[in-house]
Amino acid sequence: MLRRINSYFTTQEKALWLASVGAIVASFFLLEGKEYLTLTASLIGITSLLFNAKGNPVGQALTVVFSLIYGYISYACAYYGEMITYLGMTAPMALLALISWLRHPFQGNRAQVLVNKISRREHVFMWLLTAAVTAAFYFILKALGTANLLPSTVSVTTSFLAVYLTFRRSPLYALGYAANDVVLIILWLLAARSDKGYLSVVVCFAVFLVNDIYGFLNWRRMEKKQASASS
Repeated sequence: MLRRINSYFTTQEKALWLASVGAIVASFFLLEGKEYLTLTASLIGITSLLFNAKGNPVGQALTVVFSLIYGYISYACAYYGEMITYLGMTAPMALLALISWLRHPFQGNRAQVLVNKISRREHVFMWLLTAAVTAAFYFILKALGTANLLPSTVSVTTSFLAVYLTFRRSPLYALGYAANDVVLIILWLLAARSDKGYLSVVVCFAVFLVNDIYGFLNWRRMEKKQASASS
């Protein structure tokens, strides 16, 4: 099993994962992090990104687990926007994406999803739907007394775009998550003003950002290879 996993990932991907794990673990202990649940979520999250970058449905299964843990952590920090987003949107959409990816393998290979290209009309629909979701969540989060309301609302926007594009198997999903990473870095920097331990979460999402950029580049390569193989 371990031999198969080792041969599945490229040297570059294994180096990226090891460097990411190293940065997350080092920051956790150097910054005197106390929440081991946060560390666990970070390690699950970074692993899910590597599988997602390969278009492997395992990544979506891990995303569900990550979302559940991260939702709880956000609740503890009164980041109700993050909690609602991950428990009420990201986790369910990751489950739907898992089903979608399993139903659309590339040439029967269940370890790689068939890359999809969405139309201009669907792009318009997606943005209109995103605007509606953002507006609704703004008032919900405001009523809940959510900490840092504006960035929390923007996080909902970027998260929705990311999960929608993931479900639709578009390479752009990774850019959605990258944008969300930037917002989350800001959110947790704000939280770290009162508790330095949360700086490890900032490092976590900075590492996520690097991995999501790699995911976008790799999906573009996958898209070209699949198009070439199908022609």
